[in-house]
Amino acid sequence: MESNRRIKLRTLELVLVLFFMKACASEIYPKAQNVTWSSINFKSILTWSPKPTNYSYTVEFSESGQDRERTPHCIQTMGTECDLTAKLKKLQAYYSADILSESLRGVSSDLVEFPHVSSAKFSPYYETVIGRPEFKIEVSSDKNKMTLHVTDVPTALFDENNNRLNIRDVFKDKLQYKVTYRKAKSTGKKEEISKSSVVELTDLDRGVSYCFYVQAFLPFRAIDKQHGEISQVQCSPEENTSIFEEYGVGVIAGAILIIIFAITAIIIVIVMCYRRKKRAETTGKEGLPLNGV
Repeated sequence: MESNRRIKLRTLELVLVLFFMKACASEIYPKAQNVTWSSINFKSILTWSPKPTNYSYTVEFSESGQDRERTPHCIQTMGTECDLTAKLKKLQAYYSADILSESLRGVSSDLVEFPHVSSAKFSPYYETVIGRPEFKIEVSSDKNKMTLHVTDVPTALFDENNNRLNIRDVFKDKLQYKVTYRKAKSTGKKEEISKSSVVELTDLDRGVSYCFYVQAFLPFRAIDKQHGEISQVQCSPEENTSIFEEYGVGVIAGAILIIIFAITAIIIVIVMCYRRKKRAETTGKEGLPLNGV
């Protein structure tokens, strides 16, 4: 009985020692705060705060369900960010990270477990922000069609031959573009979604200037992650088309005939009215009695 009491007492003492050691460790090495993943065009960086003074940070990261790893430039660092772009090789996987608060580089510590804080899970494929694309406007010779040539945004990724990849290389046929456009002198907007980087628009008025902006569209993502950044607005030139180009010879000829018929009808009516008036005057004079001599 006495032996059991001693065991329980020592266990309690050990728990209290560990508790106070952790409390002291947290005071000496404050935990990181505001841990955030930021990623644009697959350049993925883990950030946190505050700036350390007499301690340092070490980042450990792992794919879900796998062992944790470290990257050399994020061990006992005085910085508050860690670029993990090259380490997150399985783009569609989900990753998490721990940020440990440790002693300064070269300074020993008796602590077995350092204070740490965990990040949220992050997947480059499903969460990186796609930057604003660039595009060129091409107007067809007959002015019946405008074509937007969109340049696929380059990423921070490279293939095995060290060639930079663009977003089309990564997302392939899952990448779409959303084009929003309006007449330059109007506020009404229309949208066109294309699976290609070459977007053809044919429902436009000839000779009218249109303004466009483009953004990457990834419909397989969560709603708040589907759209990339909006490009700069570009407008097509306003054409000074002649009346023959605008309406066509047939329409103009028809309009001229209508005008001729209208003028002819007006002349006929005027002549008829004039003759009736003259006839009425003549008839009136013939019906008057002769004046006495």
